[in-house]
Amino acid sequence: MDALDRVVKPKTKRAKRFLKKREPKLNENTKNAMLIKGGNANLTVTEVLKDIYAVKKPFAVLYKRKNITRPFEDQTSLEFFSKKSDCSLFLFGSHNKKRPNNLIIGRMFDYHVLDMIELGVEKFVSLKDIKNSKCPEGTKPMLIFAGDVFDVNEEYRRLKSLLIDFFRGPTVPSIRLAGLEYVLHFTAVDGKIYMRSYKVLLKKSGCKIPRIELEEMGPSLDLVIRRTHLASDDLYKLSLKQPKGLKPKKKKNISHDVFGTTYGRIHMQKQDLSKLQTRKMKGLKKRPAEKSAEDVGATPKKSKS
Repeated sequence: MDALDRVVKPKTKRAKRFLKKREPKLNENTKNAMLIKGGNANLTVTEVLKDIYAVKKPFAVLYKRKNITRPFEDQTSLEFFSKKSDCSLFLFGSHNKKRPNNLIIGRMFDYHVLDMIELGVEKFVSLKDIKNSKCPEGTKPMLIFAGDVFDVNEEYRRLKSLLIDFFRGPTVPSIRLAGLEYVLHFTAVDGKIYMRSYKVLLKKSGCKIPRIELEEMGPSLDLVIRRTHLASDDLYKLSLKQPKGLKPKKKKNISHDVFGTTYGRIHMQKQDLSKLQTRKMKGLKKRPAEKSAEDVGATPKKSKS
């Protein structure tokens, strides 16, 4: 049995807290990503991994040592690292003569590889090469996808879903205008994918709504799809299944009209309004003469024979 597969009983409070964080939850934690360098990674691939790590921080783990593995042939090492670091996303970088400047982006389901897409880097501009101000660490980016192929082609649709998973960041309950300061733009055209990152500048416009300007920040990548390893439709549908606790409960006897007005239907039993308890006021009290008249009019009860 694998050391990570056996049942572990915590002996300390710290270990108990650690295992509790990894338990299944109704609302998932923010997905972490591991960035792994292959055994023959060159300088370009290493810089790409460092820049993606800078964009993804603090929800990322960068492995600095080289790992001799081929994800499309053997996925056991990736699954091992996924369990060890509790990461459901990964980016693997390698370089060889057949596939130069190679990146493999993928995600896990139950610590097993779900989707993998191999991308080739044709052009790269790092964060250091663009001498502009950068966004602070942990900034949630806005994601923009341009190109009809993202909605038409199945491989590009899965790649879009994978990129959203990878860069979306934490789920926030509310957004402020000043927090929208980082844009990741993906354009698919002529078989290539252009990744650009911009910093949003809010300029004075003479009114309440500011004037928006985009300033390129880096990193900048020109990518091309090489190989894909996509999950079957049944497995992909299983990975999207939500627990019953998150499904909204259906409300009965409520309807909406075309204008959005909500109508509710209430079912009540017939009430005797003469016995309805009203507010006790001095002016509504019955006089002694009225009470005696009611007592006289009332029929006496029959005695049991």
